Amino acid sequence: MARSDEAAAFFHAVYSAVQEIPHGKVTSYAHIATLVGSPQRPRQVGMCMKHLSSDASHRFNNANVPWQRVINSKGVISPRSQPGGAQNQAEALRDEGVQVTRGAMGELMVDFDEYGWFPRVLPSEAVGDEAWKGSNGEEEGE
Repeated sequence: MARSDEAAAFFHAVYSAVQEIPHGKVTSYAHIATLVGSPQRPRQVGMCMKHLSSDASHRFNNANVPWQRVINSKGVISPRSQPGGAQNQAEALRDEGVQVTRGAMGELMVDFDEYGWFPRVLPSEAVGDEAWKGSNGEEEGE
């Protein structure tokens, strides 16, 4: 089924935003939703990631959108419906130098204090000296 124009625009915005996450950093579904102007839609960001194409002929695909850099707001790699999905994401992050640990319940986790990326606006939309939140939520340079 074809996507509506609104859905296609949302997918485009999400994939474009995810492409701006720096190598070796992670952010949350909720933060991507906020950056694209839809803070109430973090689950839809997750759906975008789930439906990211593996076909390199598509404009956005898993080779040019760093899907592995988006995790849940608790710093946990969300379980995937396919076997080994969370482990694959953890391995992709480890390949970028991100330390992935196991939580008390066995979940795969990333420390936002060390690896988090939470700008106030996307770098491509920043104007002048626009401040951004560092990984610990403080203004850069504080």
